[in-house]
Formats: sequence, C-alpha cells, structure tokens
Amino acid sequence: MAQKRTTKKSTTSAQRAQQNAAAAAAAEKARQEDLARQQEMQKQAEMMQARMDSSLAAPASARPIPPSDVMFKKTVWRAVDLREKQNNPMFSNGKQITKLIMEAVKRGELQAYRSDTLNTPIAAQEMFTNMTPTETSGGLTEAEKAAGFDAPTAAEDDGWGTPAPAKKKTTTPAKGKAGATPAPAVAVTTGNELLPNELYKLEIKEDVIFDKKRSRLYHDIQAITLVMPAKYNSLGFEKPIASFKYSDLARVFRAHPDEALWFNAQNDAQHKNLADAFDLWLFSSYITKVSNVNDARLEEQYGAGKKGLLAAQQAMEELIEFEYSLWSY
Repeated sequence: MAQKRTTKKSTTSAQRAQQNAAAAAAAEKARQEDLARQQEMQKQAEMMQARMDSSLAAPASARPIPPSDVMFKKTVWRAVDLREKQNNPMFSNGKQITKLIMEAVKRGELQAYRSDTLNTPIAAQEMFTNMTPTETSGGLTEAEKAAGFDAPTAAEDDGWGTPAPAKKKTTTPAKGKAGATPAPAVAVTTGNELLPNELYKLEIKEDVIFDKKRSRLYHDIQAITLVMPAKYNSLGFEKPIASFKYSDLARVFRAHPDEALWFNAQNDAQHKNLADAFDLWLFSSYITKVSNVNDARLEEQYGAGKKGLLAAQQAMEELIEFEYSLWSY
C-alpha cells in the first residue's frame, strides 16, 4: 500500500515538473518572439529614419542644374487632370500613378511631405488620413465657423434695416416643436481613404530654368502633389493631400518598371517608364500659378473660369516668347 502511494506521488511530481518545463518553454518562446518583434520594430524605425534623412538631404530635382549655370528661373505650378485623354496612359486600369505612389508610401520606399515646400516630412498615417474624405451631417463646418458665419450680429433687424422687436425669454421648446435649436455640425469620418482611380488630380511644381552653359530652357520638376478632388471634400474645394520630391519619385519609377508604366495605346512593345514620360513631357497640363510677390494663384489674380484659363494660356505663351527672345537672327 505504501509502495502504491509512493509511486503515485512520484508520478504526480513528474507530471508537475513536465508541466513546469512546458510553461517555462512557452514563456521563453513568448519572450523570444516579443524580443524579435521589438527588434523588427526598431529596425523598421531605423530604416524609416534613414529614408527620411536621405530624402531630406537629396535635392528635389532629378537632374539639378548648378546655380552658377542658371541665367533665368521662374517657378511655375501646373495642374494635371488624369482623366484627360492625353493623360490616360499614366492612369491605366490597375497601374495608375496614384496607386504606385500609395503603395510606395505603404512599403516605406517613398517619403511624403506636408506641402510642396518639401520642408516638413509626414508619416504615412497622416497622408492616408488626409486622403480620407470627411462628411458633415448638417450645420456649419469648422471653416465656416472660423470665418464668422455663426457669430451673432451686433444689432439684429428684420432684414430691411428696421430693428426687430425684442424677443421674450422663453424656455427651451420640446423636441419636435417649431423653433427647436438645430443640432450642431458633426464631422463623420468614413475611415476609408480614396481609391487610386478616384485620385485623378495632380499638381506639378517646376522651375523653368535657362541654362546658359547648354543654351536652352529646361522644365525642372521639383515636386508632385496629390490633390483630393473637390467633389470628395465636404468644403467644396480641392485639398492637397501630400507632396513628394520628384527625385524620390523618379527613383521609385525606375525601381518598379512593371508598375510605373506609361501605356502606349498604339504599340504594346513601346510602353515607357513614368520617369521617361515626365522627361519627354508626355502629359497635358495647364498653369495655375506663377511665382509672384503676393504668392497668388492665377484665378485669384484674374478670376476663375474662362478668365483663369486665358491667364494660364497667356502665362505659357509668355514663357515661350521669353525663350525665343533670347536669340537674334
């Protein structure tokens, strides 16, 4: 009887020791996995910091011109509508330039900036937050409130200049009765960023430079900005999402030739890389702004609509005429 009790006790002790060893092995495995996860996160953070430092140190231009060779320079902003027929080759189905940019940012290959000044880098999360349309459920928006639309007037009147009669203080009406106070505006975020085929607006910032060494005018692209179309913005105007150095974009275009495709509809054997397409100016655009003392866009200087388009055409012709005027025959 004592032998059975001793055998049972030893068996229980062996099982407990086995369970303790298994628990210790599981804890060690979890510790190793947590350590590997931390090391991976540290590695990614170091890579992101190195990419940011490299992008900040790199010039914005893919082919910078020495300042000593610059005889004339004018900064120009151009709008590109990817829905136009001439721009469709860089907006082909499944290979949109906007899709390539979004995926490069997600992979950590491309650094985004807050504006085309290219001074303030931003994280990928901020870029995709800017890419998410926001809708209002009624009332005034924050921009309208900031403009003072909800501020009470100094002296209320009936709309014809006659002072309105004094209002008696009344209790808050019950829900559903006339005169109830409307609910304030509430911003509702969908949580889904725009799809690549919905981002069909780009803005190009370029320096128009006359190189005195090579005696020709260059369109030196500095930055490309993703723009949210007005129909997806609750405020009703186009909103910049993020800007990118063109030198970084050209590097990404070269590194992914199968995705960075300018589709040649006439010859499938002659598709081009997007970097070559920008170098060859295989896209349609119109000028929206030329550097000026007030930093104003053409539509602010000359008016929107037809006047703005005529001003853009005039600005383009003036640049061409300037180049022609440099020569005498």
